[in-house]
Amino acid sequence: MDPKEKEMKAEELNVEETQNTAEEQPQNDQAEEAAPLTHEEQLEKELEEAQTAIEEQKDKYLRLSAEFDNYRKRTIKEKAELILNGGEKSISSILPVIDDFERAIKTMETAKDVSAVKEGVELIYNKFMAVLAQNGVKVIETKDQPLDTDYHEAIAVIPAPSEEQKGKILDCVQTGYTLNDKVIRHAKVVVGE
Repeated sequence: MDPKEKEMKAEELNVEETQNTAEEQPQNDQAEEAAPLTHEEQLEKELEEAQTAIEEQKDKYLRLSAEFDNYRKRTIKEKAELILNGGEKSISSILPVIDDFERAIKTMETAKDVSAVKEGVELIYNKFMAVLAQNGVKVIETKDQPLDTDYHEAIAVIPAPSEEQKGKILDCVQTGYTLNDKVIRHAKVVVGE
């Protein structure tokens, strides 16, 4: 080969090489984009994701904390109102009985018939006991009942008049009451021995 041919061939080869490198460059750019991230880049990406998750959890926590605080305050306020006004229903139901007592007292000032006054007071007493029953208050039964320390308080023990009355209540000195099956005052009783 003569030197001119060699030169021409070398030029062709150079042109082909530059074309090949020009074609390979875009592929290399794409390869770089598709190539896995470096360790530092991956750590930075994970750190960003973790910080985003932390911010979301912090926001949820703050909202939940505020919601619970509001719930607690509302519950305390409702409880305080219930304590202050819880007896309103009971008191309202007793007011008519008080009105009856006031009328009875006025009537007693001018009344000449003691039996009529007695009958009026008994009616008021029965009305009052009915109001208490409506509010869950019941009288603890004592007559001829065996002594039950859950409901009765023995203040005296006397000899029983008969054998079957031993260990039973003979007399009630002070009436006991329950409120919705809870003893609010024990009955004070005398028991036969």
